[in-house]
Amino acid sequence: MNGREVDVNILTEIKKLEKNSELSNTQKILLATDGSVTTILDVLNGKIAIKTLAQEFKKADSKIAEFLNIEEGEDINYRVVLMHKDDKPLIHAISFIPLKRLDENFKKDLISADIPIGRILRKYNIESRREIRNVAIEPNNDELKELFNSDANLLTRDYKIIRKNEVLIWIKETFPLDYFKD
Repeated sequence: MNGREVDVNILTEIKKLEKNSELSNTQKILLATDGSVTTILDVLNGKIAIKTLAQEFKKADSKIAEFLNIEEGEDINYRVVLMHKDDKPLIHAISFIPLKRLDENFKKDLISADIPIGRILRKYNIESRREIRNVAIEPNNDELKELFNSDANLLTRDYKIIRKNEVLIWIKETFPLDYFKD
């Protein structure tokens, strides 16, 4: 995560990444889409599933509060999921959601079931847009090496889902550089 509030020119950022590693078209699509990654993965793999690795309600620290444009100490939902197909990991995702911006049905689905956020948005016809903030290649870590069974560096992006000009969700998605190579 970084605190910059600039509009990322995603094509320029992807070209910068490609100076160090050639990216497949699929990888570029997953990094650049301002639509649902869940839908793209469904098209590529058949309907995917998610496994919730962590989920808790907590108070926003100053960094998260800044990302979500809320006050420090406000209640948020912290969620970590793994998108997968037949137990093959595809994408690791972390999300932060200010609870005050969720209606009860959305909140119930978010906490009680392994449902991708894109599907919840669609289910409740929530009009929103995505603002990509950052794309990067990051070093792998022990947790994700084990999860993905890969030592490769990680492709990552973070973005905000905006609804009614407020941040509804902040998401960081990650997958190994050796995934989705076409």
